[in-house]
Amino acid sequence: MKGNVYIYILVMALVTYIIRALPLTVIRKEIKSPFIKSFLYYVPYVTLSAMTVPAIFTATRSVYSAAAGFIAALVLAFLRKGLLTVAAGACLAVFIAELFLI
Repeated sequence: MKGNVYIYILVMALVTYIIRALPLTVIRKEIKSPFIKSFLYYVPYVTLSAMTVPAIFTATRSVYSAAAGFIAALVLAFLRKGLLTVAAGACLAVFIAELFLI
């Protein structure tokens, strides 16, 4: 990586600013399309999932123990348990799975 690191930082700052400022300057009126509204509503959830799910499956020693924790978290979340319960249940499932797998 040769070159001036400040140029890289400046370019990254400009790209980040443009991505955030462009919708504010281009779209001035209220969005009335139900399709676009629903699309924009789910963007944060999709982005969070796209960043979290790969990390789940690479955070443990085995993909199988990660899958056990993921399934435990999904089941507990589906049963409408609290965040602490879901996280503790997933950790416990991973711990137990790794005890038997390794």
